[in-house]
Amino acid sequence: MDDVKTVIHRHNDGQGTLSIQTLQDCTPIAELCKTQQREGVTGTSEMKLAARIPDVMVTAYCNNNNITFSEFINNREHVRRIVNDPAMAHFRVWQGRI
Repeated sequence: MDDVKTVIHRHNDGQGTLSIQTLQDCTPIAELCKTQQREGVTGTSEMKLAARIPDVMVTAYCNNNNITFSEFINNREHVRRIVNDPAMAHFRVWQGRI
């Protein structure tokens, strides 16, 4: 389900420029979240399963905010921001605010 693919593009610009593209089909993750939400599989009262954010979304967040993955994981504000983002609604399991 979490298959992430990396594609390296070589550009014909005379400078040997490369770009790296990361791809992930996020549909299975969104469908799993919808199923878990519908079935009430949201964790326990002590530990809620708020969301399943795809790897490519976390990577994009880190790139857009100029932070490392380590900073993302160790700073709860970043996690809150991505989980509470309305654009990530398809990946929410528990609907409460974190």
